[in-house]
Amino acid sequence: MNDIKLHDIVALTENMKIPQFMTYKEIILPRGQVGTVVENYEQGKAFEVEFANKNGQTYALISLELEKLMLLHTD
Repeated sequence: MNDIKLHDIVALTENMKIPQFMTYKEIILPRGQVGTVVENYEQGKAFEVEFANKNGQTYALISLELEKLMLLHTD
């Protein structure tokens, strides 16, 4: 069962080679990189995930399948 929803914090389950947001320069997001879910597609089968630096500036925004994400829990 999928528990990931909008604004959840997730981590990548594998390395991802993607274009950087705005510059389109190729970057690698390593497995374990943390991002925030900003959109839910296909009834929870895929998600748009935003990756931002400590100043809140987005450096990556990508669509990912559920299998490539791990939900992080914070208490």
